[in-house]
Amino acid sequence: MNWSVITPLIVMIVIIFIIGYWSSRKVVSSDKGFLQEYFLGGRELGGFVLAMTMVATYGSASSFLGGPGTAYTVGFGWILLAMAQVVTGYFVLMVLGKKFAILARKYNSITLVDFLKTRYNSPVVVILSALSIIIFLFSAMAAQWIGGARLVESLTGMSYNTALFVFAISVVVYVIVGGFRAVAVTDAVQGGVMVIGTLILLIAVIIAGGGIPNIMADLVAENPNFVTPFGEDGSLTKAYVSSFWILVGVGVVGLPQIAVRAMSYKNSTSMHRALIIGTIVTGIIMLNMHLIGVFARPILPGIEIGDKVIPLISMEVLPAWLAGIVLAAPMAAIMSTVDSLLILVSSTVVKDVYLNYVKPDASVQNIKRVSFAVTAILGIIVYFLAFNPPELLIFLNLFAFGGLEAAFIWPMILGLYWKYSNKYGAILSMIVGIVSYISIHFYNQVNGELFGVHTVTVPIVLSFVAFIAGSLLIKREAFDYEMKIEGELSR
Repeated sequence: MNWSVITPLIVMIVIIFIIGYWSSRKVVSSDKGFLQEYFLGGRELGGFVLAMTMVATYGSASSFLGGPGTAYTVGFGWILLAMAQVVTGYFVLMVLGKKFAILARKYNSITLVDFLKTRYNSPVVVILSALSIIIFLFSAMAAQWIGGARLVESLTGMSYNTALFVFAISVVVYVIVGGFRAVAVTDAVQGGVMVIGTLILLIAVIIAGGGIPNIMADLVAENPNFVTPFGEDGSLTKAYVSSFWILVGVGVVGLPQIAVRAMSYKNSTSMHRALIIGTIVTGIIMLNMHLIGVFARPILPGIEIGDKVIPLISMEVLPAWLAGIVLAAPMAAIMSTVDSLLILVSSTVVKDVYLNYVKPDASVQNIKRVSFAVTAILGIIVYFLAFNPPELLIFLNLFAFGGLEAAFIWPMILGLYWKYSNKYGAILSMIVGIVSYISIHFYNQVNGELFGVHTVTVPIVLSFVAFIAGSLLIKREAFDYEMKIEGELSR
C-alpha cells in the first residue's frame, strides 16, 4: 500500500466520523423531535451548507469517476453534454422555491413522500412513491458503492470486494450515528475538498501533458472526433445532447434526494445565497473533472476501465502525498452522495411506510431502533448488489436519475403550481412514467435510442399527458393551498 496516498484519505474519514459523533449528540439533544432532526436536520441549513450539500449530493461518483471516465473515452462532446448540470441547484431552488418549503412546514413534511401524501391524500400515491424511491435509488446507491470501491481498489491494491467492504462500513456507520445533519455538515466539508482538489489536479494534468496546445494536438492526432461535439464515433447527435438537458438539467427537480434539501433550509436568505454559491461551485467542479478526463488520454493511453481514470492520472501527475489529498475529492463526492441516498431511502421506509401503514403509534425509542436497523440493512443489501459492477458506473447512476424523474417531476411541479392537479392525475402520471421509462430503457438496449433522444425524454412527455388527462377527465376539483403561514419564512 502507498501510505503517502492513503493517509490523507484516512484523515478525511476520521474527520467525517467526528462530525457524525457531534451530529449524534445534536440528534439526542434536539427539541424538534427525532424524526425532524434525524431525517431533516431540524430545517436549520444555512445558505453555504445548503449549497454545498446540494452540490455534494448531486456531484457523485458519476461526476468524479464515471463522468471523467466517459469523457476519456468519448472526448469533448461529453463535456458539452455534462455541463447541462451547472444549472441544477439554481433551477431546483427556483422552481420549488419558498412555496415548497412553506408547504412542507405547514404539512409537517419530513420527506418528499410526506409532502405528496398530504397534497394528494392518497395511499396509492404514497406506495408508488416509496416503491419508486426504493427501486431506483438502489441502482444509484449501488453506483456509489462501486465508485467508492473502485477508488479504494486503485489506491490500495486491495481486491475489489475487500475495497467494497471497507467503503461500505465507513459510510453506513456514520450515517447510522449522525443522520441528516451529519450528512449535510460533512457535505459542506467535502464540497470544499472537491473544489480545491479538482483545481489542483486540472493544473497538474495540463502541466504533465505539456500544455493545452500539445494535449489538443495529441487528441487530434489520435482521433479528430475527440475535439468535436459529437463524440469519438459521432454518436452524440444534436437530439441526444439536447435531450440530456432534461435528464441532468431541468428534470433534476424531480429527484427526491435533491428536492428534500429544498425543504431543509432555514429562511429565504439561505435559499438565495445557496442559489449563487451552488451554481458557481457546480460549474467549477463539472468543467474541471470532465476536462481532466479528456486531457488524461494522451498522458495515460489505454486505460480499459474508465472509472479508474481519475485515481490513475492523479497518482501519475502528482506527488503521492498530494495525490492523496486530491483523491479525497472523489471520495468526498461518493461518500456525500451515498450517505444522502441512504438516509433518503431509510426515511422512506421508516416514515412513509412503517409509520403510515405498519405501526402509526410507534414510540420514539421504537422509531430510533427501526431507523438505525433499516439504514444498516439497506447498506448491507446495496453492498451485495455492488458485487458485479458495470465498466462505467455513470450509466447505472443515470438510469436511476431518469426513473425518479419520470415518476416524480409532474406530481411535484404541478402539485405545487396547478390547483386542478389531483390524486388521479398523480397516480396515472407515476404509473405511465415508470412503466414507459423501464420499457423504453430495455428497448433502447437492443435497438438504440428511440427517436434519437435520451431514454427519459419520451416518458416525461407521456407522464405529463397522463397527469393532465387524469386530473381533468377523471375528477376535476380545485385544491386550496392555504398559503398564509405566519412566521415561517421571511419574505
